[in-house]
Amino acid sequence: MIPKYTIEYRVPLRRHAQTNHFSTDDPVACEEFLVEMLEQGFLIDGIKHEGMSLPKVDFDKMLKTAAGMFASKRLCAALGIKPEEERFRFGFAA
Repeated sequence: MIPKYTIEYRVPLRRHAQTNHFSTDDPVACEEFLVEMLEQGFLIDGIKHEGMSLPKVDFDKMLKTAAGMFASKRLCAALGIKPEEERFRFGFAA
C-alpha cells in the first residue's frame, strides 16, 4: 500500500548526501516532520501524495504551514510566552 505522504530529503554532509524518505498517512505528522526538517537545516527535495509529486502550489502551501509552525515555536521559546499569546500578538499558527 502506498503511503499518503512521502517526503524526500537529504542531510547535508561535506562530500556526500544520500536521499532519505519519510512516509506517513497523517497530514499533520507530515507538517510536523517538515518543521523538524526546517529546524535541522535538511534539504527538502520533494513531497509526494499517494506516489505523485505534489503540485508546486500544494508543496508551497504545506511548507508555508510548516514554516509558520516553526516560527511560532521559536517565538514562544525566545519570548517565554504561551502559544495563545503568540497567536494573538504575531498571528502564526501554533
